[in-house]
Amino acid sequence: MSEVIIVSFIVLIFSIVIHEVSHGSMAYHLGDDTAKRQGRLSLNPLKHIDLMGTILLPLFLVMLNSPAVIGWAKPVPVNFNNLRDRKWGELKVAIAGPLSNLCVALVCALLIRFFTLGEGMTLILSVAVIYNILLALFNLIPVPPLDGSHILFTFLRNYEVKAFLTRFGFFILIFALFFTPFLKILLSATVFLGNFLTAGKLLI
Repeated sequence: MSEVIIVSFIVLIFSIVIHEVSHGSMAYHLGDDTAKRQGRLSLNPLKHIDLMGTILLPLFLVMLNSPAVIGWAKPVPVNFNNLRDRKWGELKVAIAGPLSNLCVALVCALLIRFFTLGEGMTLILSVAVIYNILLALFNLIPVPPLDGSHILFTFLRNYEVKAFLTRFGFFILIFALFFTPFLKILLSATVFLGNFLTAGKLLI
């Protein structure tokens, strides 16, 4: 297993944990303490591992020599009925995850862009930039179980479309990842944004 793959896997775990804790923290801020009561507002990766999304899918993508290794953590439990903001609460909780990843990517990109760092640190930060942008874009896809679906459902009033996406969204997602160029397109957009933020100083 190459150095980049090892760094990528560690960064991926770190990034998806931040992503999920951000969902729970926003829900807690809006009045729902479900995640807190279940111990999910923790940065301990063991509390967030999902067998499929955190272990099997990333390893499978590595074995396939995928251009990107993506995944997800066990979703943080949220009771939307407890949120004080009934109109926009679900959207705020959903968007908190991708926004946290974009914030991490931006901080890492600025460090690369404006500071002279060693090759090892630049590699780690470069991987963090790429994976956090990738996670943000990936999770904004408006298909369940991703965050984008909650954002879409905030505005979508068509029950039949909601029911269809809820029932078949996961299968649509898997098909798009493995049988279409979608992942390569997503990665190209990610690298473009990463190079833009770092002024072309990415090390990967």
